[in-house]
Amino acid sequence: MTFTSKALLVAAALPLALADDWAPTAADYAAWDQNWNMCKYTAWTWAAIAAVMMIYRWTTVLLHHIRRIANLNHGTSSDSKQKYFTIPDERWASFKRHFIVAPLLRKRHNREFKLSAAMNVGTLPSRAQSFILVGYFAMNAVTCAMHINWQGDKATWLGDVCDRTGTLAVLNMIPLFVLAGRNNPLIWLLGISFDTYNLIHRWIGRICVFEAILHGAFWMAKQVTEDPTKGWNNITTYMGSSTTILAGTIGVCAFIVILLQSPSIIRHAFYETFLHIHILLVITTLVVLWMHLEGLPHQKQLLLPVILCWAIERSARLYSLVRRNIGRGVTKAEVEALPGDAVRVTLRIANPWKFKPGQHVYMYMPSVGLWTSHPFTLAWSQEIDSLGGEKNLPTARQDILGKKTASMSLIIRRRTGFTDRMFSKAERTPGGKFMTTAYVEGPYGNQSFQSYGTVMLFAAGVGITHQVPHVRDLVAAYANGTCATRKVTLVWIIQSPEHLEWIRPWMTQILGMEKRRDILKILLFITRPRSTKEIHSPSSSVQMFPGKPDVGALMDKEQSQQVGAMAVSCCGTGSLSDDLRKAMRARCEKTEIDFFEEAFSW
Repeated sequence: MTFTSKALLVAAALPLALADDWAPTAADYAAWDQNWNMCKYTAWTWAAIAAVMMIYRWTTVLLHHIRRIANLNHGTSSDSKQKYFTIPDERWASFKRHFIVAPLLRKRHNREFKLSAAMNVGTLPSRAQSFILVGYFAMNAVTCAMHINWQGDKATWLGDVCDRTGTLAVLNMIPLFVLAGRNNPLIWLLGISFDTYNLIHRWIGRICVFEAILHGAFWMAKQVTEDPTKGWNNITTYMGSSTTILAGTIGVCAFIVILLQSPSIIRHAFYETFLHIHILLVITTLVVLWMHLEGLPHQKQLLLPVILCWAIERSARLYSLVRRNIGRGVTKAEVEALPGDAVRVTLRIANPWKFKPGQHVYMYMPSVGLWTSHPFTLAWSQEIDSLGGEKNLPTARQDILGKKTASMSLIIRRRTGFTDRMFSKAERTPGGKFMTTAYVEGPYGNQSFQSYGTVMLFAAGVGITHQVPHVRDLVAAYANGTCATRKVTLVWIIQSPEHLEWIRPWMTQILGMEKRRDILKILLFITRPRSTKEIHSPSSSVQMFPGKPDVGALMDKEQSQQVGAMAVSCCGTGSLSDDLRKAMRARCEKTEIDFFEEAFSW
């Protein structure tokens, strides 16, 4: 190994560089060599896991494509061919039930723990997520302690552990920053949701903080051990006279503040404040860590991928904002207050894109919140002459997805902060709507269920925004004969019939689409009707019921008549998601069923 390779991993060994006459010894080189090995082991582990997941991801994509192509034709004979895809593989179905989609314990996963309506403590990770997190913790614990001569001189092994923990703290910042980005390429490459990456990002961050604290603690312990009479005085002297040590101390303090503000109860209660402070602390950490490595140019190379990743990701966001919102004019938004504490935001994008189901954007609205952006699912898209004049919507899939659209719409439920200010402003405006300048960043994500013969779409409240695009896409694709889907069931759970106004104009267009009756069934559940008169079913394909649905019974009914593989999608409350997961796990070994849940977590 060259000196440069060894020196790259001395980023945590800065106390040694404080003395002008210090020169590395053979023991120092050996310690650096072990640190380098630990980094290589960690990197190869990352690569191996990513390779396995990438193979699984793209094999699944290929199989779904083959399944879709094999079942394009309509008719009873064609539907009978999908019988093959209804039968699950026993071992895979069991693995899926007990690991991939399983909650950590019995049932609870996405249902939040709450101290009150405004105090969200968080959720439990799934069994698969827990396996990843525990494995990552274990790997870091082993690499921190491996090949340390614990029986040797105390000051020596204290210095070695100091070096090792500092090295791993910097190394872990690479995946920490990669997973934090909205433009994370691994989302597409590995097929893992941003929600899961966000969870892993938070826990890797906690590991970084813990290792940084250990790095500082072992360095101080080493100073005291080497000279018990002057050790603590040496520490204060270093902090007062050494920019390197002072910068490192500030960095550790910034890490600790990030850790203290990271619990879910703080993030959710003060999200906008949390986000701004978080970004400032991250910038502070990068700056002082760079100063912490002053005079050690080779060591700084370990930090360069972190800074480069952050800079590229932020530049990609800026590029998206400029590209989408500046052209022939700028992006405009019409914000309309709706019954049930919601707003409909119709965006006329300056430079629109090809709309696909499952996309979401980050929206900035300076007149409502100057420095804030929030993620919202795109519920609808269509061409318009102006924000007030809509063209007739073609129902053919190639017309829906093949043309660039001029407007895109969101349904946003009133909460606190940004959404409350937006709703209040619309409500105060004459006519219940206002026009303003907006900026959108994205789009991010997309999803298709066209390879599934049977699709069940569950939504609660504003979660309908995720499912409406899928309904339109599947009905249009069925009419064109370009999907394997033969049955689509939309289940929407709302508190009041007035919530139907959120999507009424869009649903009217869907109900008028070609061959809609052959494929689509809509079940509406009203949990808090004012009277029984509000509950009435317009037709056999659009039915309304009081109360909450028995999701297991609904799934049983569809499973008994299942055509091909079944997709069960959920976008709603955590309790609904957990109920559906439980029902799916109880049935996935009988027929082929895949479960998809859409949830934003911060």
